Parts: sequence; structure tokens; C-alpha cells
Amino acid sequence: MECLYYFLGFLLLAARLPLDAAKRFHDVLGNERPSAYMREHNQLNGWSSDENDWNEKLYPVWKRGDMRWKNSWKGGRVQAVLTSDSPALVGSNITFAVNLIFPRCQKEDANGNIVYEKNCRNEAGLSADPYVYNWTAWSEDSDGENGTGQSHHNVFPDGKPFPYHPGWRRWNFIYVFHTLGQYFQKLGRCSVRVSVNTANVTLGPQLMEVTVYRRHGRAYVPIAQVKDVYVVTDQIPVFVTMFQKNDRNSSDETFLKDLPIMFDVLIHDPSHFLNYSTINYKWSFGDNTGLFVSTNHTVNHTYVLNGTFSLNLTVKAAAPGPCPPPPPPPRPSKPNPSLGPAGDNPLELSRIPDENCQINRYGHFQATITIVEGILEVNIIQMTDVLMPVPWPDSSLIDFVVTCQGSIPTEVCTIISDPTCEITQNTVCSPVDVDDMCLLTVRRTFNGSGTYCVNLTLGDDTSLALTSTLISVPDRDPASPLRMANSALISVGCLAIFVTVISLLVYKKHKEYNPIENSPGNVVRSKGLSVFLNRAKAVFFPGNQEKDPLLKNQEFKGVS
Repeated sequence: MECLYYFLGFLLLAARLPLDAAKRFHDVLGNERPSAYMREHNQLNGWSSDENDWNEKLYPVWKRGDMRWKNSWKGGRVQAVLTSDSPALVGSNITFAVNLIFPRCQKEDANGNIVYEKNCRNEAGLSADPYVYNWTAWSEDSDGENGTGQSHHNVFPDGKPFPYHPGWRRWNFIYVFHTLGQYFQKLGRCSVRVSVNTANVTLGPQLMEVTVYRRHGRAYVPIAQVKDVYVVTDQIPVFVTMFQKNDRNSSDETFLKDLPIMFDVLIHDPSHFLNYSTINYKWSFGDNTGLFVSTNHTVNHTYVLNGTFSLNLTVKAAAPGPCPPPPPPPRPSKPNPSLGPAGDNPLELSRIPDENCQINRYGHFQATITIVEGILEVNIIQMTDVLMPVPWPDSSLIDFVVTCQGSIPTEVCTIISDPTCEITQNTVCSPVDVDDMCLLTVRRTFNGSGTYCVNLTLGDDTSLALTSTLISVPDRDPASPLRMANSALISVGCLAIFVTVISLLVYKKHKEYNPIENSPGNVVRSKGLSVFLNRAKAVFFPGNQEKDPLLKNQEFKGVS
């Protein structure tokens, strides 16, 4: 009898050995073991428990540091990048995306095969074989029964068959997602996306792990593992952007007095969970202007004092949520035989949960902003064409008279562009020294005639004020009236020099004669010089002779 007990015990032990030796999903995908409570209260729709068995024959398991990882992919290692649109408001969907990065010169083609890029040279040089992995040929050689692919190797690690839909043979990667003690299997190409509803997910940071396998004949080879943290929260994720005209740097949270600041609220809701919710925004700007409540996600506010202010925003939205537990039924003091069945009792009906229950969710944003003086406005009040000398016939100088309001600028910049203000032709910046009246003249050069767009900016440490104008520069042809006037002025100047030189020579020649003692001689000498000058003028200005009566019938003697 005792031998029989030993024999039965041996049989039981032998029957138990395969169960103990079989790997389970949690042995393969991660070391974290959630508690029984988390397993019960974090049920994900469409996911399976990681207590299920893992088919190690089709999907071998390699630990980190295993030498086989080096040969898991031809030409190098594959990297997997895992991202998500976390944080997620509880009850909304969170989406995970995995992208595979292949070694240099490798890519996935339209048929799902891995090929070498044309004319790309890696460490091994150019490959004669265009394929890294020709899975199309493999799948044709390994068709299952009746050509449907329904074979024992077209299954996931837990034994479930692949989904057979048009084009499934082009999907040659198997992705196994693992979180909260559950897993999800997906057949895909070099990039896949998985969405998870967070209604039953515990609040706080959670870990998502992904293991990727590739086809290898009638089995599969692990090529990459990746993990990332995602966050589920009961607070509405809120971000606020701030913009102000003339503000030099909006990221430093320093803004200008007496100019409106535009606040734009961005709610992170990639799954559109709050699309049908009424959202209220309650603002406190910290400058004793009270509370401002609005249903618009944008608001403008102007600070009229310098200083530091605390900005506070509260966002409220009615979102789908769990229904509160029904109140316990009141206990009647005496039995009432007039009551019918429990199903007809209105108290019983009130305890039936409403599937459309809503709960108020809140989001908060705080910031400290600084208000300072700045340049509020800049205007061009006058433009003047500056006369240019002849050596620069193709250039024009324009003076811009500029005024500003607010603080005193320390620099001026001009951008000269084409008439559409899109193609920049010239940019000039220079420091300026402006008085308290903020009136300055900016001179700029324009190369050639035409229409120009001029952007003029005045700036200081905290602000930039901009104004723009279109200017038409006339043609500077040498024959234009302006050039002719300049040429005439230059010619008259040369003539004056010439007349002066000739006069000095004549005067020197007459000085060699004996001087005449009486005063009339001096007068004659003086007249002789005047007559000479008048004759010289007559050569160059013949029309002016009759204006001088001294030239009529005048004869000169003694002048050789």
C-alpha cells in the first residue's frame, strides 16, 4: 500500500512539471507583479491576463545581455521608439505608438519587405541583393492549408490566430503590449498604434512595456524591447499660451504695461473626451480687478501698473464619470402589505444606475508675470528724398522721420523687401540715441528705382515696436531734372573757377604798365576789369548782355 502512495505521488509530480516549466506572459514581459486588487480593478477592455501561458517554442525568450540579440537582425540592431499622448484624463482614451528604426540604408517597402535604399552605402558597402528580408517569398513558400494561411505558426504567443484580412501578409512584426498585469497582441508593420480606455486605470504614473518580434520562417525572433511611463489623472491637463504685441520675449513671462495680453487656454484632450462638455474658465489676474468667468478659451487683459502679479486659472468641465452608489432604502417602521413586488417599488427603480452619469472635472494653471514699461507704438510721420551726388547714380537716400510712444528705444532696425514684403533685400540694425520726445530720423539707402516694402522696428531690452510702409523710389536717370540741376550747379562752379583764374592773369598783365596817377585811371582800370568779366560772361551767357547797359557801344583801348 505504501508503494502505491509513492507511485501516485510520483505521477502527480510528473504531471505538475510541465506546468511549472511553462512560461507565462508576466515572466516574459516584465518583472512587476500587480496586486490582486489592481488586477481586479484595472480591467482593460480587450486585454488579457498575463497569467496566460507563453508559447516559447514559436516565440523564444531572450534575457538582456543574451548574445543572440546581436544576430536578431541582419545589418545591425533595430530600435523601437514608444510614445504616448499622456497625460490622459481618467475616462478618456490614451494612445500608444511604436515606431521601428532600422539600421542605416534599410527601409520597409510597400509590400512589407525590408529592402536596401538605393545608392545608400553603409559599412558593408552597396549590397547586390536588394532585400534585407523578403517576407513575400517566405509567405508564398509557407502557405498553410488550402492557401488560407491557417497554419499552426500564424498565431500570437498565447496561441490565438492572426486576424486574416486583406493585406495581412504584409504585416511581419508582432507587438506585445504589457501593462497593469495585462497584455495586448497586435500584428503590424514598422509602425503601430494602440488605444486604451482609462476608465478603470488607477490614477498616477503607470508603466507600458512593448516587446517586438519579426517573422523568421515558421517561427519568430525578438528584435526590440522598449518601455515608457504614462500618466492618468483626474485633473484636466491645462496649458496657457500668452501673447502680447510688441513683447520682445513671451517665454520670459515679462510683459508691457498698457498693452493687452492675449491668454489662450489649451486643454490636452487628444481623444476628444470633452468635446460635448460645457467648459467654464475662471480667471484671476492678480491686479485687484476681480474674477472673470467665461466660456471662451481666449481672453484679453491689460495691466495698467508695473509690478509682479499672480495669474490663476480654474477650468471646470462636466465629463462622463462613474455614477455615485445608490442610497440605502429606508426601513419602514411597520410592514406595509399594500406594497407590491420589489421590481415595482419606486425606491428600487431609483437605485438603478444611470449609464449617463457625469462628474465635474477641474484643471488649474498658475503663473507669475512681470509688467514693465515698453515701446507701445511707432509711426513714420514723414519721408524725404535726399539729394545724391553724381557718383552714385543708381542709389537713393530716403530719410524716415519716426515717432514713438512709451519707453525710449535703444536700437532701430529696418528690413527692406520686395513689394510683397516676402523677399528680404537688405537688413540694417543700429543703435540710436533718442531724447525724451522720441523723435528720430532714420536714413536708408535704396538700390535702384521701384516699389519697396519697409519694416521699421524700434526696440529696447523688453519690447519691439514695428511699423511698415510701401515706398516708391523714382528713377535716378542722369537726364532727370534732379541730375541736370546737379550738373548745372557743378558747371557753374567750374566756370566761376575758370573766370577767376583768367581775371588774375589779366590783372597781372596790366599791372606791368606804368601806373596812372589820377583817379580816373583807377576807374578805367576798374572798368577794364569789369568789361573783361562782362565779355567773359557774354561768351557763356549770350542772352544776358542786354541786361547790362554799360556794355552798349563800349570800346576798349590800350588792351592788347
